[in-house]
Amino acid sequence: MRILLFVLLLFPLLGMGQPPELIFVFLNKRTDKAELPEAELKKIMDGHLANINRLAKEGKLISAGPFDGGGGIFIFKSKSVEQVKEWLQTDPGVQANRWRVEVLPYFPHIGGACAVGEQYEMVTYHFVRYIPNIAKFNIQDAPRTFKKHDDYLKEIIKTGNVVTEASFGDEEGGILIMKGDLDKAVIESDPAVREGLLQLEFQKLWIAKGGLCEK
Repeated sequence: MRILLFVLLLFPLLGMGQPPELIFVFLNKRTDKAELPEAELKKIMDGHLANINRLAKEGKLISAGPFDGGGGIFIFKSKSVEQVKEWLQTDPGVQANRWRVEVLPYFPHIGGACAVGEQYEMVTYHFVRYIPNIAKFNIQDAPRTFKKHDDYLKEIIKTGNVVTEASFGDEEGGILIMKGDLDKAVIESDPAVREGLLQLEFQKLWIAKGGLCEK
């Protein structure tokens, strides 16, 4: 509980105390998924894509895109994690347990989620996930280190390459989506990363241009 209280104090921009307007879904690649016949796998993926189109036409799903190498993301217009979990159960890929699914409240500070038309261009961005790793050994240094993290992020944002900077609430961390070339060493030099308070995951995201409200 003490660690959670520190997290609540350290992430004032997470949107605590107000409901989210958007819900973010990670479809994480599974290494233990069952091997299926090609015909069955095609049927599942065709159904997955058809379900994406249906949810988008209904105004529920605002943006979606795959990661290189498997998995991907959804961004839903909803204030309820539980409601989105129900919507996800209509996806044949979710029903078949093809991904490890995470459903999180989404609070974008830069960027967002914007619907695009039926004709769109797919673009690719660098996707960085920040995962909190606050434990007894580093909790005393957390306030000072996260202040440095915030200042460091502001400098990255000044480069003009940040498409999205957002958080998930509670203890779930946040994301940074960037265009152009990505120097991983710059992201890894974040004070909170160097001191072990944040862990990083790097992905390459494909998404419809404009789907993150980028200009």
